[in-house]
Amino acid sequence: MARYTGADCRRCRREKMKLFLKGSKCDGPKCPFESRPFPPGQHGRGRTKETEYLLQLREKQKARRVYGVLEKQFRGYYEEAVSKKAKTGEVLLQILESRLDNVVYRAGYAKSRDMARQLVKHGHFTVNGKKVDIPSYRVKEHDIIEVRGKSKELTPFIVAQAEAGSKTVPAWLEAIPSQMKVLVHSLPARQVIDTQVQEQLIVELYSK
Repeated sequence: MARYTGADCRRCRREKMKLFLKGSKCDGPKCPFESRPFPPGQHGRGRTKETEYLLQLREKQKARRVYGVLEKQFRGYYEEAVSKKAKTGEVLLQILESRLDNVVYRAGYAKSRDMARQLVKHGHFTVNGKKVDIPSYRVKEHDIIEVRGKSKELTPFIVAQAEAGSKTVPAWLEAIPSQMKVLVHSLPARQVIDTQVQEQLIVELYSK
């Protein structure tokens, strides 16, 4: 499966904001964005004309990079959102938030979405008792996600259990670190999604 293999910090610099792609490194002084908060490349410090199209494109790229989704899949999510009766932008964010790798990250069982994606792909999680190793798997209301028995003894999950409570878990999820379990109470409404993206700009871009 195709995936981005470049430097994560370049993506943050390109969007001129921290996307928190490297977990705890993003909060520390070693974060490259702290010393170079401008786009990468020879002309990174230059002034770019902020056209309407560029603003829309940057919002789309920002959302893609935050959730670790490539263009083809992202476009598919958008087309699915368009087919729903609710607001397209809000449905799009709900789809992205309901990915299993994002749920694992939001619950605090991984330092970053990249790490969560890797843990899911390695088969460490079950959904409603069945092993799921597809990061893009979409959880549903009342689903129960759990770390598999033997996997609980692995270092990432021991650390996650020890650091339980240090990260705020969104209200639509309930993390139970003592059992390494996550309960999905509902799918998230827009007001509880803290991703800093203007989804309406993405809708405008794709609807042209």
